[in-house]
Amino acid sequence: MRILAWHVHGSWMTSFVQGGHDYLVPVLPDRGPDGAGRARTFDWPPNVVELTPEQLRSAEIDLVVLQRPIELELFQRWTGRNLGAGGTPAIYVEHNTPRGDVNDWRHVLADRADIPLAHVTRFNQAMWDNGSAPAVVIDHGVPDYGYRYTGELESLAVSVNEPVRRSRVAGTDLAIRIAREVPVAFYGMGTDQLKERVPVGLAGVRDVSQDELHSLLPIHLAYLHPYRWTSLGLSLIEAMTLGMPVLVLAATAAPEAVPATAGLVSSDVDELAATARRWLADRDEARACGEAARLHALKYFGLGRFLDDWNRLLKEVSR
Repeated sequence: MRILAWHVHGSWMTSFVQGGHDYLVPVLPDRGPDGAGRARTFDWPPNVVELTPEQLRSAEIDLVVLQRPIELELFQRWTGRNLGAGGTPAIYVEHNTPRGDVNDWRHVLADRADIPLAHVTRFNQAMWDNGSAPAVVIDHGVPDYGYRYTGELESLAVSVNEPVRRSRVAGTDLAIRIAREVPVAFYGMGTDQLKERVPVGLAGVRDVSQDELHSLLPIHLAYLHPYRWTSLGLSLIEAMTLGMPVLVLAATAAPEAVPATAGLVSSDVDELAATARRWLADRDEARACGEAARLHALKYFGLGRFLDDWNRLLKEVSR
């Protein structure tokens, strides 16, 4: 199958393009949001091919995977074709939790019954007003990067892009609060902006590639996931797969995704910090939690299950 999909979320796309199809990725000269092309910091197979808007007009496309409202207009303008019934089959992947007032949480495709909505969590499916759109859930899936936990550093790790601008959403303020008791290292784009804002407890800030991140995260004591309003960060699942114990704010889909044996899921920030301090004194407990986290992640968020779920939906929609 020849599938058109924009490069929007690198980690999710890295899993998606392992499905054995031919993946067409729009590319523009500036490699901006509407044409990022192939990833440069993720490992994508050679069957992910970049195509310009001009090339897309004559390209054979069996199905379109949409991820942003603007892509409905871009596809029609760049290809001259329609989507859904009577046109090119399409699926809309909703990665995000809704924003704004709860009464305004109606999805952009809520009035279309010809394009399925694939939510990445059941929480998202329940929160969005899906209207007449067929709404399904395909949980995240990540590759197995292997057990890498050492926990040698007496600090926690957070993976977040733009932690200053996204402070409330990402829970940056909560991570800073915990850093007063246990040092926290921040990884991601824009983390350098924290240097002047965190007077104590900053164990480091770095913007690294995915491969580097997978090597750096597990040398920390635990993974901290302080996000208030995200569907379910893939970095959390990846950290669990690496064998890391996790400290997670009890928000959105996190309580359903993380078992009690993997660490602590709580809305009590002081308790999250206290658990980190306890693990500093009891590394065996931390390691046991990390091992449980890995087993759970491999069972419920494995790449094989993810690709099987997607292949079933792709086959159904492309009929």
